[in-house]
Amino acid sequence: MTPAIKSKIHRLIILSCIALLIFLLGLNSKLTELIYSGGLYQFTSVVQRLISSPFPFAVGDFLYLLLILYCLRSVFKAFKKIKNRKPGQQLQLFFPLQLINFTLILYIIFKLLWGLNYSRPSISSQLGLSNQKYSTKDLVLLGDFLISRVNTTKQKTKQTGSQRAFNIKELENKSKAAYDKLAKTNSLFTYRIPAVKSVILGETITKMGIEGYYAPPSGEANVNMLIPAIDLPFITCHEISHELGVAREDEANLVGYLVSTGSSDLNFQYSGYYNILRNVLLEIRIKSPEDYAILFKKINEDTLTDFAREQEFWKKYNSEMSGYLGVAFDKFLKINNQRKGTDSYQDIVLWVYNLHKKDLGKTLHP
Repeated sequence: MTPAIKSKIHRLIILSCIALLIFLLGLNSKLTELIYSGGLYQFTSVVQRLISSPFPFAVGDFLYLLLILYCLRSVFKAFKKIKNRKPGQQLQLFFPLQLINFTLILYIIFKLLWGLNYSRPSISSQLGLSNQKYSTKDLVLLGDFLISRVNTTKQKTKQTGSQRAFNIKELENKSKAAYDKLAKTNSLFTYRIPAVKSVILGETITKMGIEGYYAPPSGEANVNMLIPAIDLPFITCHEISHELGVAREDEANLVGYLVSTGSSDLNFQYSGYYNILRNVLLEIRIKSPEDYAILFKKINEDTLTDFAREQEFWKKYNSEMSGYLGVAFDKFLKINNQRKGTDSYQDIVLWVYNLHKKDLGKTLHP
């Protein structure tokens, strides 16, 4: 066995032990919250944003590019080494070990930078929300409630002349203000050193149906500025929640909803209600088409125009997203991988129902 292979085996043992410890930590959600999500991550994520925030471009995208170039360079060097190997030189174990070690390093870095947040306790439980399931009647009443909020906020934005689109810096500042507002009563929303960036490859990302994403290497929230302006406030609040360690998408939707609708800006409020109403209408369409038809007629004309424009936008870039926004039954099931069909529950709808059931009061539980 050559010294090079012995060195890689030693490295494999060390990396495997570290990866195993991280994996075992992730099996205990309370310990993960104590040590990582509520501890180490609160420090490392702020340091990441402190480094990346001054740059005017998405640093994470640049780091991903460097990673891709490094992988291509490594593959090229491997082929070159195989081609130029000396007679009798043993390379059978060298490259598999190198690949495994590299994969373990990526796993460890991802988990320590952000990935362990997937193992933390549910954000809904930390917010004190129950998981009480709703009936179809409850769902329809929730839809009616959200339509009322959408109609009211839309009317207010028109009356006050405050309806407008925001650039990326304005989205960052207004989202930060909305998070600060909620942080006064719940430290979960504490957002230090904001880092919100516009995605670099906007058209490519749009064709993939992506509205925004979090970059673990840089700690940035990346927003696709090509998507319709009405979605941007909610999407920004959603992506910022990933910066705070909210890993799961439905939980990020919940935080994004709470922050955007809790904002002092009417455009943010409308964006939050508008986006979650879409999820509720999807499920009502499946469970009770008759009630869906009745509710749909209650939506104001301007919001219906927003729905139509958004669907046209996604039809241009991504037909699957267009089907989703068009509340098509087959597309909804396909995108959400719902094997239970009409018996399925969307977590975001479940949580918003439990959040507002007291607001609905006697209507829900006479």
